Parts: sequence; structure tokens; C-alpha cells
Amino acid sequence: MRVLLVEDDQTVSNFIAKGLTEAGHLVEQAEDGKNGLSLAQHEKFDVIILDRMLPGGVEGIHILETLRKQNNSTPVLLLSALADINEKVAGLKAGGDDYVTKPFSFSELQARLEALVRRNRNEAQPQTRLNIGDLEIDLLSRNVRRAGQKIELQPREFRLLEFLMRHAGQVVTRTMLLEGVWDYHFDPQTNVIDVHISRLRQKIDKPFQHALVHTIRNAGYMLQE
Repeated sequence: MRVLLVEDDQTVSNFIAKGLTEAGHLVEQAEDGKNGLSLAQHEKFDVIILDRMLPGGVEGIHILETLRKQNNSTPVLLLSALADINEKVAGLKAGGDDYVTKPFSFSELQARLEALVRRNRNEAQPQTRLNIGDLEIDLLSRNVRRAGQKIELQPREFRLLEFLMRHAGQVVTRTMLLEGVWDYHFDPQTNVIDVHISRLRQKIDKPFQHALVHTIRNAGYMLQE
């Protein structure tokens, strides 16, 4: 498995990395929250070991909450000297999958990591179709149909629709669309989202009796029946 280890204590970090490497796993180390968050956002890992207390103004809980808001479901094991039950509850409620306190047994840590990865792989069912109401998209053939009628979409329009359907019933902000559809991590100060939403509506809403794409004022968009 590929592991992201975010831990500022170099002795602890090297100890964990050495043990996991000897067990045949790949380990990427980050010494502070900023680098750890960047790696988690831009690279693919099977599991993340995340220290609660990190230097640089970006703590473990902030990293965890940010990843979950971005729909990053990579399993996260929180590692901390904070053993109070309230701290554990806070970490798990923020989106953590497990919580281990220092000092810890390496064999237990490794077993917990492997269990998290197994569980995540078992839960990751391949999804080839998305549906909402009479709208359906096939992720393999890239076909889109509404009420049985085939709809031709451009690649970016398809990606936009897929993103909206994966978040059906939720408010999708402009920032989420820029990052999830255009891979922008900044606001380009253009109307690219408005243009593509308008085109999408012309194709999947206008020819039919009721609209599926809704504008949520001062918030973003929502796809719902």
C-alpha cells in the first residue's frame, strides 16, 4: 500500500516509515501540515497517517476537514499524544477513520492501517452508471439519456454533468466546480462556469418538462428532481 505520513516529529516519522518500508509498503513523508495537505490533494494514497498537532499553522484536523469537504475519501488514521476521549471523538467526527495515541505499538499501527485499506477497497464498488430521475449517464460508453432520448455532450459538459450527478441533492459551489471539473485551484475570473452551465441546461433541461439543474442564489448549483 502507498502511505502518506504527516508527522512533524522526525524520530517518530522515520521509525514508522522504516517499519512500513520493511513490510513492503511505499511511504511518503511530510513534516508539516501545509506540505501534507498538498500531497494528499494532488497525489493518490491508499491510507494517510495524520498527526493531530502540526507546525506551520495547518493542523491535522484542518487537513482532515479540508479533504472531506473535497470528497477525498482516503482512509485517515489520526496519530496523537492527545489521549482524552473528547479529542478522539472530535477527530473521528471530523472524518477520521481510526485514532491511535502515542506511545503506540508499531505492530498494532500496521494492523490498523492494513485493516483500513482492506475495508476501503471492499467498499469501493465500481460505479458505471449515474441516475437522477429520468436522466442517466453511462460512465463507460459516455452516453447520456433523458427520458430515453440520447443527448450529445462535449467532453467538458459531460464532466460537469458527472460532477453534478455525483453530488446530486447537494449545493455545489463555484470553487468545487473549478477544482473538480477544470482542475483549477484558483479563480480564473472568467464566466467559464456560467457558459457551461447554460449549455448544459439547453441540452438536458430545456427540451423537457421540468428542470434538473437549479441555481442556488449566492451559493452555487444543485442537481435535483
